[in-house]
Amino acid sequence: MKTKTKGWGDPLVFAPVFMIVALLGPLIAGLAGVLLPAFGFFPSLGGDQFTFSYLQDVTHKPGFWQSVRLSIWIGVATTFLSLVIVVSSFASQWGRNSFRRITRFISPLMSVPHAAAAFGFAFLIAPSGWLMRLLSPWATGFSHPPDWLIINDPAGNALLIGLVLKEIPFLFLVGLSASSQINVDERLKVARSLGYGRVWSWFTVVFPALYKQMRLPVYAVIAFSSSVVDVALILGPNFPPMLPVQLLHWMNDPALEMRFVAAAGAVWQLGATLVALLIWRIGEALIAYIGRRAAINGQRHKNDRWFRVTATTAMSAVVVIFVLSLIVLTIWSIAGFWRFPNALPSSFTLSRWANNASALWVPIVNAISIAMTSTLISLALTIACLENEYRHNIQFTPNAMRILYLPLIVPQIAFLFGVSVFLVRYGLDGSFWPVALAHTIFVLPYVFLSMAASFRSFDLRYLQVATSLGASQNKALLFVRLPMLLKPILLASALGVAISIAQYLPTLLIGAGRVPTITTEAVALAAGGDRRLIGIYALVQTLLPAIGFVGATLLPRFLFPNRKFFR
Repeated sequence: MKTKTKGWGDPLVFAPVFMIVALLGPLIAGLAGVLLPAFGFFPSLGGDQFTFSYLQDVTHKPGFWQSVRLSIWIGVATTFLSLVIVVSSFASQWGRNSFRRITRFISPLMSVPHAAAAFGFAFLIAPSGWLMRLLSPWATGFSHPPDWLIINDPAGNALLIGLVLKEIPFLFLVGLSASSQINVDERLKVARSLGYGRVWSWFTVVFPALYKQMRLPVYAVIAFSSSVVDVALILGPNFPPMLPVQLLHWMNDPALEMRFVAAAGAVWQLGATLVALLIWRIGEALIAYIGRRAAINGQRHKNDRWFRVTATTAMSAVVVIFVLSLIVLTIWSIAGFWRFPNALPSSFTLSRWANNASALWVPIVNAISIAMTSTLISLALTIACLENEYRHNIQFTPNAMRILYLPLIVPQIAFLFGVSVFLVRYGLDGSFWPVALAHTIFVLPYVFLSMAASFRSFDLRYLQVATSLGASQNKALLFVRLPMLLKPILLASALGVAISIAQYLPTLLIGAGRVPTITTEAVALAAGGDRRLIGIYALVQTLLPAIGFVGATLLPRFLFPNRKFFR
């Protein structure tokens, strides 16, 4: 960030510093806490000499290289498939009623936590899942579940599809936000006036500019997919698992020597994510070259109906599968006896809800408390930074955007283990505040990105009127700008709560298993086979963010029903 006019008397001038410290401080400390043990330096456990032996030893663990290859493959393939489906949907449906309908369906899916979506998808496609029940025996002839390895398959196909289903809503909303900055309609008018087909116009004149705005979120998807833990525990292969899952096992191993091995493995995970990003970067250059060659060959590609039908079908299938996954979660949570191949249970009951109500209470309270705390901290920092940007004429540079995305691009397991090492060293692990602050690292970027556009596009004439009537800048902020931005603030808060509730690894590692949330408890149930109990926990995990988004949408209308300035 570059400040053009300084105002050191205003406390808000320090807000960007606090934000940078909040994002980079834990990241740097965590990477140091991983690198030092990885090279053998961990005095508390007797490691007082630097060595490369642990980095070498970890490569000889059974299935290690297969785990590394799987992590790289899942990261690249998930991002590629998700981006292709999203961009193809944009190209084929932009400006049509079908696009607006899909937008209304896609947006709520963003709030569904990854673990809940993975459980629903597993219940849907498993050999004894709902799809097989709906097709049996009349279409398949099965009277018993087939012996097929669909979930936890060695190739990671179920994991890949499950991640694609969850990343598509994220990239779709990122694309919507980016499209508002590049004058899509004007670009398409020029291309169509030159005789280009609808889809080819999009890929020729819109996608290159759109992708520049989406690049950092795309990199975040690569990093997340290549290092995901909770979804991999539910859908991923077991022998060998993805590398981050194997790292989690080593971190929880009773043998203290395995802490060195886990740290070395975290360094390799960081390398695997960097390789995935490098492969993607090479792919970017290759596709850009091919695109430039194709754009100047003179072909208009007007006959694109087949492409539009395929893209619409793919996006519709994503929405349908997602909705069916949520439906089957709900059914299992209230199912009585349900024999295969019956399409529905023979009875429905709320007895499991009643029996587990007391057990749900603590994880729900912890999840909400942590989510509210991390979101309020993120909201305060975001508003302070954006107001400071306005008051002191600060230019938000691309480097600042990279800092904002850095915690999302660096694999969680590659630095959270190091953070937990420091917390254990000073006896701060396993309590509420470290977990809440750890969540803030991942909530803050989303809250800032969600709030920034509305804050910056605010009509400054309202503030000018307020100051001309004698109000200070602080009063104008508190009594004019923030009330008028109530809806964007509430939506950003709802997004922050959704992101926090979905966090599994920060809660598990920083909380040391002593701060249970609805997400950690739901993922822990994956090792069991009680679908009814899993359905209850996953459904609660889904409902908590959904309630936040519904409240954020309805509350401004309820408080100010006659105000027209809410956006």
